[in-house]
Amino acid sequence: MQHDDVTLTWRSTIGDDELADLTAAHGGTPEAGWWDRVRPHSLGWVAARDTHGSLVGFVNVAWDGADHAFLIDTKTHPAHQHRGLGTAVVRAAVEAVRAAGCEWLFVDYGEDLVPFYEGASGFLPTRAGLVHLR
Repeated sequence: MQHDDVTLTWRSTIGDDELADLTAAHGGTPEAGWWDRVRPHSLGWVAARDTHGSLVGFVNVAWDGADHAFLIDTKTHPAHQHRGLGTAVVRAAVEAVRAAGCEWLFVDYGEDLVPFYEGASGFLPTRAGLVHLR
């Protein structure tokens, strides 16, 4: 899959260090070993790489092993934001999850991301429950 000067892949190899770098660039606080712990619980993930092979976009898809998948950890490097890459990464994940035979794909998001998820990415709003644990 291609988006401008970026190549999108499903379930390609991603190193923990490069995902930590993307997380930091995106404004998060990376934790060493996080990807190695999370990956076994994933149905798959979309990696977006620029022409130099650098990881510039990512989304993970966790699942229950059957019909339900969960979109989490969507990230786009700041140098690639506001050009449709995040939308392309999410749409690639939607198609891969559909091809895997899942019936439902969930995502949660804050009010600031309603235009992205409900507008550009095609998710419908739904009621959900939440317990704040810490």
